[in-house]
Amino acid sequence: MDEISGWFTGRVPGDWFEAAPEVSVDREEVVVVGRVTAPALEPDTPTGAGRAAEAGRIKRFREETRPERMAIAGEAERRFGRKVAWGAECGNTRALFTVLSVPVMTRLRQPERQVLDTLVEGGIARSRSDALAWAVRLVGRHESDWIADLRAALVAVQEVRAAGPT
Repeated sequence: MDEISGWFTGRVPGDWFEAAPEVSVDREEVVVVGRVTAPALEPDTPTGAGRAAEAGRIKRFREETRPERMAIAGEAERRFGRKVAWGAECGNTRALFTVLSVPVMTRLRQPERQVLDTLVEGGIARSRSDALAWAVRLVGRHESDWIADLRAALVAVQEVRAAGPT
């Protein structure tokens, strides 16, 4: 993870983002999100207009940097063996561009399937797959501190394993 993050920090042009990009990595994908400079707005600009200006700035960034982002993504995909997705933040607006949707095999017993089916029948989700994704997002949102602690513990385990005998 550190190698990939460092590579993107060094490879991405310095004038694209206000600071080093946020890089998140899993087995299939690298997501690179940077903060672009917010448009200059008057202090009394209505919230809706401010959000629209932020979305416009992100769209401009996406269009103007597309060829170079795709070239960098191609280099990274060959180097790290993962797909690359991009995103940008501006003010309070965040947008991700072309992120992967990866199928994940799971085995569920009838009570769990019934929960998913209830979410589908209730109009919360279009399919069992959408219902499961909704449930995972809900857990991630409400248990984010615990998930962060668990990730930190896993990093520590990986470091201990790496320092062990070969």
